[in-house]
Parts: sequence; structure tokens; C-alpha cells
Amino acid sequence: MRRPPLHTLIALVLAAAWGAGLGIAHLRGDIPVIDGAEATLTNLRNVLVGSRQPPDVVTIVAVDDETSRQAGHYPLPRATLAKIVDAIAARKPKAIGLDMLLVDPGTEADDTALAQSLKRTNAVLAAAGVFPESRQRVAEDSNEPLDRVPSALQFLEPQQRFAEAATYGIVNVQTDKTGTPRFVPMLFRSGERIEPSFSLRLVSAATGEHTTVISDLIKLGDRSVHTDTGYLMPLSFYGPRGTIRTIGANAALNGQLPEEAIKDHIVIIGATVTGGGDVFPTPFDPVLPGVEVISTSITHLIAGDGLIRDRGVRLVDLGFAIGLPLVLVGLIAWRRNTIGLIMALCVILAWLSINLSAFKHGIWLSAAMPMAAVMPPALLFGAAQLWLGRKQAKHFELQSELLQRIQAPGLAEYLARDPGFLAQPVRQEAAIVFIDLNGFTGLSEAIGPTAVRELLNGFYDVVDEEVTACGGAITSFMGDGAMILFGLPQPKRDDPANAARCCIRLADRMRGWLGALPEAIASRIGFKIGAHFGTVVASRLGGRGRQQITATGDTVNVASRLMEVAARNNAEIAISNDLLQSAGRDSEPYLEGRLDGPIEANLRGRTGSLAVWLWRSQT
Repeated sequence: MRRPPLHTLIALVLAAAWGAGLGIAHLRGDIPVIDGAEATLTNLRNVLVGSRQPPDVVTIVAVDDETSRQAGHYPLPRATLAKIVDAIAARKPKAIGLDMLLVDPGTEADDTALAQSLKRTNAVLAAAGVFPESRQRVAEDSNEPLDRVPSALQFLEPQQRFAEAATYGIVNVQTDKTGTPRFVPMLFRSGERIEPSFSLRLVSAATGEHTTVISDLIKLGDRSVHTDTGYLMPLSFYGPRGTIRTIGANAALNGQLPEEAIKDHIVIIGATVTGGGDVFPTPFDPVLPGVEVISTSITHLIAGDGLIRDRGVRLVDLGFAIGLPLVLVGLIAWRRNTIGLIMALCVILAWLSINLSAFKHGIWLSAAMPMAAVMPPALLFGAAQLWLGRKQAKHFELQSELLQRIQAPGLAEYLARDPGFLAQPVRQEAAIVFIDLNGFTGLSEAIGPTAVRELLNGFYDVVDEEVTACGGAITSFMGDGAMILFGLPQPKRDDPANAARCCIRLADRMRGWLGALPEAIASRIGFKIGAHFGTVVASRLGGRGRQQITATGDTVNVASRLMEVAARNNAEIAISNDLLQSAGRDSEPYLEGRLDGPIEANLRGRTGSLAVWLWRSQT
């Protein structure tokens, strides 16, 4: 074997040093520059793994809009809150947690009533830490484990009479740069004082198990709770809002609490009222209530089904950060041709498979940090190899151009005219259309990435042209599907009719587009369209560095589920009766075809049924 050239040996040493530097920094905590990418990749892995049914250990009693209307006031009077606590306590829960700050005094009679109710049950109250910055750093240079606990300037504690009636814990969560809650700290400090989290205190009260802190490990009785640096417990969300059983607090006031949902459960009382502000964006729901975030952490503590990200996992990340750059640089040096690139791609795909499989089994290996360790050495060495071999780097330019081509069109002109467009969420009437390709996943495995890209580009072009012609806006392309909104920048009377027209035109164009594809591809895929009209919340979602204009709410969920109704009934389009009624006669010229209905359709994840019309082409 030939001795490797000097520049290859230098590249291998530098690649290992770069990866080791990132890995060692990663051992001490998240790297701010990489944190944003890790947040996005974590959201993607959550979506790929999918939602799951949580263990039946926690029930949320929500102070929602109906409860607020019934009480006539929000925040609820503490006498009303006392009635809710008493009603829950009568059903014999393991413990009751109040995910609300009782820091300000109320009326004497109301506060007395609530204090008496708390004394009669096993309750834990929420307190909050005030921190000097949004992201807390922990001291890694100390040998004392508790020195690494997030440090607050002060604690906002419940009123003394409430603190004497029940225990309390700190309710803060730690979010990433996108605002998504990633961790729940198990311990907090303020000066020399250490306080447990609300979740840890409540689980301890419910189970009767004592909490013990051992290095980077917390024990509840004989059970171990694996935590990250600073005693942070990673969160693994089960699904969108309501995945963890939620009951309106008005059921407690009306004596209608189901005993099976309360008895021997941990019950969390929290606010989900519209405009309450305590919501977070998550991979499954852009506005998940804070009480469901806390309930997720409590379920993890009880069931032990959360993500594991401790020092052992970070050491594995360090190994990948060193090993992957060495392997890829070695492959590029060994084979400067297609074989070398294929082998490098196989290594990357193998690592991605390991990473996703580990995530699926509850182990949170970093995705962004190894990528950051791999990309600079591999790209720099690859560029050097190309330069030495007098090859041009046009391939990289073409790839960069392709990556920037696909974006959600339709609203750029409004943003250019009004930079403050949708800076604040707007509640309005709108028509929502979803379109999705059937059988695309199986096809993509068979035809390869290049053909997939060309197929998706053709699909995106068809959707873009028809939506633009009908006056709609594409809020997002989602892989092999798209979400279309009629109602921005201002709602119009003909939005429902335009949405109906868009559905028919899309169906016509899709049939023509599919017919022009090779038979081997066209025979394996189809399409489905769902459309609904109702109230949405239009807003910008995201952090300062990246925002997306979209709509959320039940109307959006229903429109998405209607695609399933179309597929079940072998129809091309499923249109809600609400949309057709709103469109009226304006939609009649566009509905030429076989329009059947209305039928009563049940939608996945939604109680009750919906009147739906099914449309099929005459051909």
C-alpha cells in the first residue's frame, strides 16, 4: 500500500482535532451556534417517529374558555378554584398540582377558602424562578453536582397561607431558540437555596418516594431519572394538544368529573383559556398549552418513557464527532470518484439510521453536532482534492441553487409592502385546502433521490400555478403535500368559492400531470384533496432568525383530515358542507363532475361527525 500523502495526514489530524474540540464542548453543554440546527433536527425526528399514546397516569383539568365564561371572570376567583380542588379531591386522586402562580393576594374570603381546600388534599403548587437570561448556563468546573443547577435571581413563591397549606415546586421549563420546550430542570437554585421542580415535587407527593441527588443522576425511591447537564430532563412530546387527557374545569364545577379519569391519577389544574399566553410551539402543535408541557414531564417521571440524554450519551456523540470526519476524509482521499462518494454517502446514511433508531428508542443522540464536525473537514478537504485534481466545484454550486429553489410562495409581496404583516396573530374566517400524493413514500424508495426531486418539482409547479391563478396562498410545502390558504392578507367574500375552484382545477391538472408521467410511476401514485372553511388564527410562527406565515386551529386540522375521507371513499376531493354552504351559488360553475353527499364522516382524532361532499371527475 502507498503511504498517504502529507496533506491527507494533515487533513486527518485536523479533522480529528476539530471533531474532538466540538465533542468536548458538547460534553460541557449545548453549543449555542449549533443549538438552532439541533432544535430543527429534533423536531424533524419527532415528526418522523410520530405521535404516541401516553401512559394513563396524568389528567389535566383545564381552565378553558367555557370555564371562564361559566365563572364570569378570568383569572378564576380563588373561591371558584377552591370548588374545583374540592371536586377533584372528592374523586380520590393520587395528588393535585396547581400549574398557576398564586403570588398575589386575593380577597380574604376567597384566599381562606382556597387555603382550606388545599389543606384537605395532597396538593402541590407552582412557583417560578426569575432568571437573568433566557438560557441558563451551568458551572462545569465545580466538583459539586449541585453547583451545576440553573441559578435564579429569585423565586416567585405562593402566598404564605397557600405555602403553609401545600408544598410547591418551580415550574420553569427550558426552551431552545425556536421557543420549543426541550428540557424541564429537576432542580433550581437561588443563592444557597435549592428547590425541586414542580414536576419532581408532584411526583414525589403522589408516589411517596423520596428524591435523592447523585452526581448527574436523580433517584425517586429506587428508580433512576437520567438527566442532562444541570439536572435537565429532556422532553419527548406525545402529540398535539389533548393527547394527554384533558377535561374542562367546568365539569368539576358542575359535578360531572368522570371518576375513572381522576381516581388514582395525578391531576394537574392549568389554564388553556384563549389569550392566556401560556403556550409553546412543539413538533406536533404550534400552540401546545404549558400545562400539557408540564404534564408531559410528569408522565416521563412516572413511566420512565422520556428521552435519555446524559453524560454517557454525550460521550457517544463525542465518538461520532471524531470518528465520522476521520472516516469521510479517509474515503475522499482513498477514492476521488463516484465510488468514494457512494461509500461516503453510505456512511452518512448508516449514521442517520443509527441516530433515528436511537431517538425512536428514547436515546437522544445529537444530530447537529456530528454534522458540524463532519461538514467543514469534509468540504474543505474535498475542495482541496478538486483543486489539486484541476476539477471545478460546479457540483456544489448547483446543489446550493437547488436547495434554495423550493419555498412557500404567495405572500412575499404582502411582506414587502407591509413588514409588520401578521406581526400579531389574527383570528379570521378562511378556507383551507390540503393536497397530498398517495403512495409517494413507497415510490420514493424505488426510484431514488434524483427522480424523487424531479417528481416533486413537477408537483410543486402544478400546485403553485393553480393556487396563484385562484388567488390563494401556499403557506407550506410538506414533502409530498401542500397547505393552501384563502383569506390572506384580508378575508374576501369569494374565498370559499375560490377554494372550491382551486380544488377542481388542481384535480384536473393533477390528472393531466399524472397521465404524462411514465406508466411505472403513474400507476403507483395518486392524489387526494381536502377543503374546509371556518375560523383560523393566522400568524407568524418561529423565532427571530426564521419565521413562517401559517394558520392554525380546528379548521386547519379538519381540512387535513378530509384528505383521509377522500381516500377512504375513492374520491379525488372531500369538501366540507361548511365550505359549500359559504360559497353558495358562486361555487356551482366549478363543481361540474360527480358531487355526492352530503355524508356524515368521522374524522380521526375528532369527536362527532362532519357533513362532507365527495367529488369525482366524470372520467
